[in-house]
Amino acid sequence: MNFDSICVHGAKDPNNKTGALAVPIYQSATFAHPGVGQSTGYDYARVQNPTREPLERLVAALEGGREALAFASGMASLDAFMYLLKKNDHIIASDDLYGGTVRLFDSLALRAGLETTYVDYSDLTALEKTLRPTTQMVFVETPTNPMMKVADIAAIRAVLPKKVLLVVDNTFLTPYFQKPLALGADLVLHSGTKYLAGHNDTLAGFLVVNDPELAEKLRFITKTVGTGLAPFDSFLLIRSLKTLALRLEKSQANAIKVANWLSQNPKVSKVYYPAFADPKSLEIQKKQTTGFGAMISFLVTTEETAIKALEKVKLILYAESLGGVETLITYPYLQTHADLPVERRLALGINERLLRLSLGVEDPNDLIQDLEQALA
Repeated sequence: MNFDSICVHGAKDPNNKTGALAVPIYQSATFAHPGVGQSTGYDYARVQNPTREPLERLVAALEGGREALAFASGMASLDAFMYLLKKNDHIIASDDLYGGTVRLFDSLALRAGLETTYVDYSDLTALEKTLRPTTQMVFVETPTNPMMKVADIAAIRAVLPKKVLLVVDNTFLTPYFQKPLALGADLVLHSGTKYLAGHNDTLAGFLVVNDPELAEKLRFITKTVGTGLAPFDSFLLIRSLKTLALRLEKSQANAIKVANWLSQNPKVSKVYYPAFADPKSLEIQKKQTTGFGAMISFLVTTEETAIKALEKVKLILYAESLGGVETLITYPYLQTHADLPVERRLALGINERLLRLSLGVEDPNDLIQDLEQALA
C-alpha cells in the first residue's frame, strides 16, 4: 500500500471477525491465561496491549521500520533509549535542539555519567573531530527546533563508525515528508503528541527501528520501566493517523503562504523556514525529504513587537506545542528553551525577538489577517 492507504488501513487486524472498522480499546491491565505455560499473546499491559500493538505496527509501516514502540510521551521515548548507554559513554547532539532534549542530556544523562557534546552538523569535519572512542550515539534533529537548520542524515551516517547509533528526531517532518531509516538512521524518535496525534489532546512518543536485536533491548526497557502508551491514548493515535497525510498537506500549504507573507512584512526581519534555507541546505532538504513541513520561526524587529504579537493574536493560539490542527504561536526564549543558559540561547539565535509558528489547517487568509493585526 502507498502511504495514504497505510494511514487509513495499516492498523487493521486481518483476522478480525467482528467487522469493526475501529480498533477496540482494550482497557485491561492484565489478561487471563488459557492454562499453565499458555498465553493469548497478552499477559500484562505494561508489556503489551492489543490496542497499542496495532498502533505500533502502523507507525512502523509508515516509517518503513521493522518495529515501533509507543510510549507515554515524547520525553519517555527519549529517556528509553538512554538506557542503551552506560556510564562514561559519549553522545554527540545537534547544537540547535529542542530544549527538553537538552534538559535531559545536561541533567539526568549527565548524572548517569553520560557526556554530551553539541555540534553544528553543517560542518561534518567538526563532527568527525568530535568523535571519541567512547562515542556511542549521535542525535540529530532535522530541521532543528527552533532555528530550522537542516542536517544531511546520509552524510552523517557515512562518517560515523558502525558501532555508533544514529538517532534522528523526525517529529517536525514525520514519515510523510522524511524517512530517516532509509537514509541510514538506526533509530527514529517522535514526539507523537505533535503531528502524529495532531489534535493537541494526547501525549505520546515513538521509537522506530530496523534492527531486531535493538528492538528487543528497547522492549526490555519499556517492560521494565513501564512507560508504554495506555490503551485509550493508543486508540486516539490510530484514529488521528488516518488523516495524517491530509493534515500535513494542508498545514504545509498554509506554512508556505504564511512564510511568504511574513517575509514581506516590515515588522519581520528574518523568516526561518526550510524552503527559504541557503542553497546548500535547500539541496539537502530536497534530496532527503518530500516536503518542507509546517513549522516557521521568525524574528520581529523589536522585543516589544514580539510581546504584543503574542498578546494580540486571536485566531492563532499562544501555546507551547506544535503539530495540531490549530495554529499555535510560541515564544522559544521563555518557553521551549527557557532552561538553556541565556548566553547559549542568544548564541543560537534564540532571543527575545524570535517567535515560532506551528501552522494548522485553518484558512490561510484568516491566519494572515490575524498576524497582520497582531503585528500592527
